[in-house]
Amino acid sequence: MVVEDPNDGMEQSGTPKAAWMVTFADLVSLMLTFFVMLFSMSSLQMDEWDAMTDTLTQTLNPGKLKTVAAQTAEFNIGTIFRRQATDLDYLSGVLTRGIKEDELLKNSKIMQLDDRLIVALPGDLLFSPGRAEMPDEARSALFVLGSLLRNVGNQIGVNGHTDPLQPGESSGFASNWELSLARASAVANALRESGYTDDILAYGYAESRYHQLPKMDEVERAKLGRRVDVVVFPTVGGED
Repeated sequence: MVVEDPNDGMEQSGTPKAAWMVTFADLVSLMLTFFVMLFSMSSLQMDEWDAMTDTLTQTLNPGKLKTVAAQTAEFNIGTIFRRQATDLDYLSGVLTRGIKEDELLKNSKIMQLDDRLIVALPGDLLFSPGRAEMPDEARSALFVLGSLLRNVGNQIGVNGHTDPLQPGESSGFASNWELSLARASAVANALRESGYTDDILAYGYAESRYHQLPKMDEVERAKLGRRVDVVVFPTVGGED
């Protein structure tokens, strides 16, 4: 009869039970190596990456892609209609023939300078003394003048003038500057009502240019000083 030693079983069974730790340590080492490798791959060097992409681009696609700029203009510039300013020599003849048929306008003076055409309207026939309101016959006359100007492309301005005599208290104007500007604005509005669609420049000069008038009878000189000038420029209206 053989008697088994109880210590033999413990020693024999102890060795196989500890063997799994070796395999587990190997697995942990492999996983650590794997994560270290992933971390090293995630740290991208941009200069090396750019060099690699340039090399692949030249190898796989040698032709360069040409970028076509998008259209930025809403209209075709070549097809836009540009108005032409009317020649001042021709316009002077048209105005001279057109205003001589009107009883009020035939008293106007047309002067052609190097850079503008001036139609000097008699202020005493357009306005009452010290006033800026026009009667109906004056509006009708300006409608005739406006019908001649509304078809031209030239820029138009209106300049109001006065004589040195200051307006009275009953006029409602504190100075000749206000009176001359109000008259210029009234003439400009009448021209707009006749069909001229572009902006009209209105200025008041008061008596600042009275000394530039030629020597003549003082009464006639004062009448000429109270004029309203319609100025036609050689440039196209509505342009900056």
